[in-house]
Amino acid sequence: MKAKEKQGFFSFFFKKENLFPIITALAAGLYPLLFYYTNNFKLINSWGHFGYFISLFLLTPIVVFFIAHKISKFQVFEKLQPYVLPFLNFFAFFFFLNVALYASFSWLRTFVVFAIAFLLIFLLWKYFKKIIAFQFILAIIGVFTLTPVLIKQLNYSKEWMKQPDGIETAVFKKKPNIYYIQPDGYVNFSELKKGNYKIENSVFENFLKENNFKTYPNFRSNYAATLPSNSATFMMKHHYYNNGSDFTETIDARGIVITENSVLKFLKHNNYHTFFLAEQPYFLASKPKLGYDFSNFSLKEIEFITKGIGEPRDVIEPFKNYLKTYNQGPNFFFIEIFNPGHIINRESKSKGIEGERAHYIESLTESNKKLTELTKTILKNDPEALIIIMADHGGFVGMRHTNESITKNTDPDFVNSMFSTIMAIHWPNGEAPEIDAKLKSSVNLFRILVSYLSENDSYLSNLQPDESYIIINFDAPKGVYEYLDTDGNVVFKKH
Repeated sequence: MKAKEKQGFFSFFFKKENLFPIITALAAGLYPLLFYYTNNFKLINSWGHFGYFISLFLLTPIVVFFIAHKISKFQVFEKLQPYVLPFLNFFAFFFFLNVALYASFSWLRTFVVFAIAFLLIFLLWKYFKKIIAFQFILAIIGVFTLTPVLIKQLNYSKEWMKQPDGIETAVFKKKPNIYYIQPDGYVNFSELKKGNYKIENSVFENFLKENNFKTYPNFRSNYAATLPSNSATFMMKHHYYNNGSDFTETIDARGIVITENSVLKFLKHNNYHTFFLAEQPYFLASKPKLGYDFSNFSLKEIEFITKGIGEPRDVIEPFKNYLKTYNQGPNFFFIEIFNPGHIINRESKSKGIEGERAHYIESLTESNKKLTELTKTILKNDPEALIIIMADHGGFVGMRHTNESITKNTDPDFVNSMFSTIMAIHWPNGEAPEIDAKLKSSVNLFRILVSYLSENDSYLSNLQPDESYIIINFDAPKGVYEYLDTDGNVVFKKH
């Protein structure tokens, strides 16, 4: 009796005239929505994204399915009517999964999904109600996989961002225009000459020397990816990946870099105009509030579904325009260029160790052209500028793909390929301060600069350890590991 009652209960919903297309639509969108949030939460953790994805994955299918179901009842569509909702369900389910996997739209992939949905009508039409039930079961599983992600976000502590002193309100006695140029993946000159690189780069190195830049051999980043590296740099603090599991992402990293950080605070405290220019909207992919005064990207032009990587946008012409318009200063420019970058991420697309190295050399040449033009432009307009050329991480040359980095490997060439970064500074009047001897890793760059600009050495008492960290998933217990110690020696210590 109970079994019959249960069966009757479900059949009631399945036969309910207006409820069935709604249930069918929800079944198609729920699991892909939860899957997308689970795998991309750090990219879409805003209320704006939430509203957009609820509309895309749930509300739009409900409207479309409901209208299509009503239209299918017209006599002219009578023969097709039983297949309309199954087709829409199959198509929407796989279309949304496709979007969730690639975080992008493709006409080719959409055509493939269309063909799959059309084929499934004939193969699975009789089992459609069971498929709907299965989709809801997947959604329940999706809730359980998303829950730990949400809990980690809710339990995220900003304690690590608190400064131990008053550096955010430091008063500068010198206020040169500051230009921080970040060439993605550009390793240190000392590393280019050896290890897995062995790349001839003397022309650009000599160019910097001729233009009164001081270079810092063996300089390194503290983290091996753009977001964790920059969030530590702009907060002047270690975050140790917030005990995360993804070495390319950390919680709210884009908000830290773009919206509010200790560097922006002390710059604004000293009345600096702040500019953010980038070839790609990578830092803006989560649509964080813009904390800089000016940017070459508007948040309105950033898509909700994006990873922030696409066709590079020129930064040199906008930069020249800003120099002409805001020539009084003091100004701070954060300019990000995506050359030379790093080797390919996926093994399936790798050209092999030598092929990836060759590609890196080509991209390095392009990077040198951009850096040369930017530097010449700055020095022509601002001879006493404070110019910093510092990369976010290394180029990973010597590997077939970057994912090899999450497997334990204590070979010094392997480790330094991830963390070695260019560091070259044009000090005003060519006078490098003695404290620049403390410049060893990116986490301490701005703390040392504040000490220099404020002429207050007390800020140096709170320098962070010059250690480098990465997340390891294979050949060792999963977790965050120290890979380089304060002296740049390779170690392997679980944090």
